[in-house]
Amino acid sequence: MIVSVTDIRKTYSKGALPVPVLHGVSFSVEEGEFVSIVGRSGSGKSTLLNLIGGLDTPTGGSIVVAGTELTRASRRGLALHRRHTVGMVFQSWNLLSSRTALENVTLALAFGGVKRRDRERAAADLLGSLGLARRLSHRPGELSGGESQRVAIARALANRPRVLLADEPTGNLDSVTADEIVGLLRGLNRERGLTVLMVTHDESTAAAVSGRVLRMRDGRILDAAAGRGGAA
Repeated sequence: MIVSVTDIRKTYSKGALPVPVLHGVSFSVEEGEFVSIVGRSGSGKSTLLNLIGGLDTPTGGSIVVAGTELTRASRRGLALHRRHTVGMVFQSWNLLSSRTALENVTLALAFGGVKRRDRERAAADLLGSLGLARRLSHRPGELSGGESQRVAIARALANRPRVLLADEPTGNLDSVTADEIVGLLRGLNRERGLTVLMVTHDESTAAAVSGRVLRMRDGRILDAAAGRGGAA
């Protein structure tokens, strides 16, 4: 397995009061799987994804991704994890508004240690493979929502991660564009064997594209069901 989550707990502090968000969550993901975590806002699903991505640390429990125990990793170890092991896609894209599509991706490659002379070609090839060959010089404000999300996906893929973490990747998109983005993620999973872990509130979409769907409520996983996307 490539992701193993065991008895994960997360509690935040609100003033003097503890605010528990996750209550002993456990599950695993095999390499090459497409798994969706579904639940309402406040169920803890985005918090869980951030912990797997190394953006936050749990209060208790264990998270192992590609052989690395994140709860024991140093700050540098977590940075390397975010840089090389996982790629993250967010609902709000999180692109640099002052940079072009090409520059947003080349910057990720720079952080990944790719030599300067190779970055631009690699970024252009990656964006072109996602249908953005004619949008390289456009800034996020000049792109549609779907195009911006494709740039964000290209950035997440830049350093060839083993796991793609997608947090509500279609939340800001219309239904047609949302279907295109989800189809793109499914294609990356099927054609490249990329492990995808997606958080969404849309259970029907999750069931259509995922091999497995985990349902969360109030910081706990309620159950797991097979999705229709499991067959190639």
